[in-house]
Amino acid sequence: MLGKILVGLVGFIVIVILLGFVLPDRAAIERETVINAPQEDVYALISDFEAWNAWSPWAKMDPDAEMSVSGEGVGHRMSWVSEDPNVGVGSQVITAMDPPNSLSTHLEFEGMGEADATFTLSPAGDGATKVVWSFETNMRDGMPLHMQPVATYMGFFMDGMLGPQYEEGLTNLKAVAE
Repeated sequence: MLGKILVGLVGFIVIVILLGFVLPDRAAIERETVINAPQEDVYALISDFEAWNAWSPWAKMDPDAEMSVSGEGVGHRMSWVSEDPNVGVGSQVITAMDPPNSLSTHLEFEGMGEADATFTLSPAGDGATKVVWSFETNMRDGMPLHMQPVATYMGFFMDGMLGPQYEEGLTNLKAVAE
């Protein structure tokens, strides 16, 4: 009897691991808000990494993080080093700009993979701006083979883990812009 239970348990574990290799590997989140400020003003705050410290939720998590900013326009880069595991080590670079309508960035998180983020701005009436902040990543890219099933399952929790930080960032951005 114990042998059958053990074989069943091992079989279940093997199925769970194999599913981690074939389940969808894309994770995406999206949050939006309306800011009572012109698109150009909001765009200025998101397109200049020097301005991010005023509204970024990660800057507030570790005010002692080492930050560096270089370049401008497409290629504008921000890099950070933090002892706080919620901030970590990484960089973000602007990959596309369409002022004052959209901005795309590519993020690299040391040891945690890569992702792409996009801000889409549109008129919301009476001089207000609708801001949509989205994030997309392939959970298995850059992960060692033995970690790929775990990373795939983590993708199911990405919205719950990162979504509140995006909401906080948009709330901060709204406060600064207004």
